[in-house]
Amino acid sequence: MKLRIGFSPCPNDTFIFDALVHGKIDTGDIQFEPILEDVETLNQWAIEGKLDITKLSFPALFSARNHYQLLDSGSALGKGVGPLLVTKENSSVTVPDINHRKVLLPGSNTTAHLLFSLAFPNAIQKEFIVFSEIEDALLQNSQLLGVLIHENRFTYEKKGLSKIMDLGNFWEEHYKVPIPLGGIAIKRSFEQPLKKQLEEWIRNSLVYSWTNYPQLSPFVQMHAQEMEEDIMRKHITLYVNEYSHSLGAEGRQAIQVLFEKYLQLQDQLPTENQFPLFV
Repeated sequence: MKLRIGFSPCPNDTFIFDALVHGKIDTGDIQFEPILEDVETLNQWAIEGKLDITKLSFPALFSARNHYQLLDSGSALGKGVGPLLVTKENSSVTVPDINHRKVLLPGSNTTAHLLFSLAFPNAIQKEFIVFSEIEDALLQNSQLLGVLIHENRFTYEKKGLSKIMDLGNFWEEHYKVPIPLGGIAIKRSFEQPLKKQLEEWIRNSLVYSWTNYPQLSPFVQMHAQEMEEDIMRKHITLYVNEYSHSLGAEGRQAIQVLFEKYLQLQDQLPTENQFPLFV
């Protein structure tokens, strides 16, 4: 049986799934077809129920919970890993400025958008573009604000941008749990034994990559958007951690808190959930 698995070309995802999708670990008679796309594309596909297994932002999981369940392995959570609100301006930017200035965001279904909305619920000018285009757009227009994710966390200062707020720090200070960024979900229709087996295969794939680290596989390097190797490694060590191996009680609690905040922003009341989030 062949399963279609979607994830981003970012080094943390290619690092985790390299061994799984390239036959470097034993997966029995199951083969995997990798589909690499921008995270917001994957988010939209998840809402449509397109892929068997997919990386997705947690707000997209909440929207697509009738289709998917979250696996215990492969997620991106952590402390000090949150999105950054930045600008080209050197002068201080006030809350009223943020509420009325145009803000570029990496997709309506991303955790970055949800965290920004929690921090600035009255911001009214939002524009959603591909995450990798935000940095350049800010450099070309000093009036714009933008929320950076992924590798742009490591490059914005060198390019002349200034941080206004670390949205991850805002989350951690207010809610006292790690920042849930994205996870790996599987179609609900698959049998439970396969779901649990997949969790173990992802762990094995991760162990394989760590065993060969700091060497980076050609798969990681070819999809890293001309990223320098030291940036790739910073990206991996920041986003691939103990929560990627297993969510644990702390990780699940963090996701549950984010789910509650998501429901509040959607004006939905917490009700008995007929679609459990976790496998």
